[in-house]
Amino acid sequence: MLIGNVGRDPEVRYVDQGQPVARIALATTERGYTLQNGTQVPDRTEWHNVILWRKLAEIVDKYVHKGDKLYIEGRIHYASYDDKQGKRQYYTEIWADNMEMLSPKAQQPEE
Repeated sequence: MLIGNVGRDPEVRYVDQGQPVARIALATTERGYTLQNGTQVPDRTEWHNVILWRKLAEIVDKYVHKGDKLYIEGRIHYASYDDKQGKRQYYTEIWADNMEMLSPKAQQPEE
């Protein structure tokens, strides 16, 4: 489960007989705090690549924009590929099973 802000407008493409797939970058932030000894621990932001399929991708395409706050439920997907130099590259994605838009409707553009 993740709650965060969309970092850029979603990328939507179509695969296998027109199935929509959306990719979003979601930023989650752990708030900073002060230790008992007075040491300041700053905010820490993590970026997550979220993949949404079919109906969720259609909703993202129509309604989600940079800056929107989202709640995502999904599973971690690990994968790898060989780059142009033949070196193995690893990456992690969140494959979303559920999504809720948390931004107030006033911030979302009308159709």
